[in-house]
Amino acid sequence: MIKISQKLKDKLWWLIISVDYDYSRITIADHDLTEDTLTLWLEDKHDFKNTLDECLQVDIPVKQFAKIIKDEQLNSYEGSKMHPTKNYVYKASIEINAPVRWYQDDATLNEQQNARETVLKLLLTQLIETQTLGEDMVLY
Repeated sequence: MIKISQKLKDKLWWLIISVDYDYSRITIADHDLTEDTLTLWLEDKHDFKNTLDECLQVDIPVKQFAKIIKDEQLNSYEGSKMHPTKNYVYKASIEINAPVRWYQDDATLNEQQNARETVLKLLLTQLIETQTLGEDMVLY
């Protein structure tokens, strides 16, 4: 769970208002993944910025990014497993790799982009849902 500061909430709302509530106009201009943080720089597709300093910077802790990958099952697929002792086959979600390792080592460029866009979508959805209800902003 991440708490988003009031300052970042205000900036996210300003971005949403500036795109006339058309969330598809919000795009990730760039990203960076370190040991501790996934950083996304957001901008309006209709108003591209010249530098990243002009974009809205959002920092997500790597633990939260890993939780999102796992919760959304981005690092797994549906497959069949055999029970080790009872010898029957059952359907299960098979994890390819640990979430962050999957993102760095196994995911294609499209899968990496999809993971980042999933974070953005969840962030905006959580902001809208919690702010319209008047609750504190928490990303699960």
